[in-house]
Amino acid sequence: MNTRTTRISSICVYCGSQPGHDPAFRQAAEILGRSMAENGIDLVYGGGTKGLMGAVADAVLSNGGKAIGIIPEFLMNKEASEQDLGQLTELHVTQDMHERKHLMFERSDAFVTLPGGIGTLEEIVEIMTWAQLGRHTKPMVLANINGFWDPLNALIGHMREAGFIHTGHLVRPLVIDRAEEIVLGILNAAASSSAAEDASVIAKM
Repeated sequence: MNTRTTRISSICVYCGSQPGHDPAFRQAAEILGRSMAENGIDLVYGGGTKGLMGAVADAVLSNGGKAIGIIPEFLMNKEASEQDLGQLTELHVTQDMHERKHLMFERSDAFVTLPGGIGTLEEIVEIMTWAQLGRHTKPMVLANINGFWDPLNALIGHMREAGFIHTGHLVRPLVIDRAEEIVLGILNAAASSSAAEDASVIAKM
């Protein structure tokens, strides 16, 4: 699973199945979805049709983009309706959460985390763990809408300073405050990574 990517054709979006109390969260989901569609980038996400998950998928689809939903069978009636699931470009129903997360990883070139709850936190922390272990170099973004992820950023900094993130240079997700800047930030990060890899190859020749 040691995966590198330089071309961004799909982005996995982690986010809440609830809308949250701040209207800015839903607005950010809609802006992100529209920006992805306008740039020809497919959405890979957890398949939910409610909350922020539904908002980002609706925005992608309504702007001509593709939405790929990946959902465990036991969540189909909790986070989605069959009618709404039928509107997705692709729907993959998995046996469990482990299969879901692995398939989401395999189908994605980058990861964005909008505001969400414990499940959202668990998903992005796992992706950061895989990065720390050298299993991938895909761009990771914390969509820090109205400072939502400030506590997590502070905790990561605290763990790094305390000496528990032994490869800290691999665990540095982009922290982007404005949804309008997320897609561009990912594209720039991928381009920079590609240029660095090319330079490394040339230096060894």
